Amino acid sequence: MFFKVLDIFFIIFHSSLIIFNLFGWVWKKTRIANLVTLLVTAGSWLILGLIVGSLGYCPLTEWHFNVLNRLGIYDLPVSYIKYLIDRLTGININANLVDSVTLWGLVLALVLSVLINIRDFRLRREMRDEK
Repeated sequence: MFFKVLDIFFIIFHSSLIIFNLFGWVWKKTRIANLVTLLVTAGSWLILGLIVGSLGYCPLTEWHFNVLNRLGIYDLPVSYIKYLIDRLTGININANLVDSVTLWGLVLALVLSVLINIRDFRLRREMRDEK
């Protein structure tokens, strides 16, 4: 029962984080937090990925997959997004396609977040200078 609750927790939390990473830059109040989570995510994928020997590494994925192993689920893909799509739709989507879309989604969200946060910073500075 405990591991089923953890499974549900990870589905909700990890999916929410993914959605926030992709779209958190849209709302002014969440832009800085979004930039932070995007940088942490990219850092995990790159820095932790190099350390553990797997680019794209995410500790949340590892923890969730450990929970799924405890529930007797072992045939898991490398990608959490692929796992999520497979689980929610029942469609066995191509792993390379999922990895490409996932990478480009992060890159696009990160670029947008950086640009919008720079714009907001400049606007705040201009408003402060005018006073």
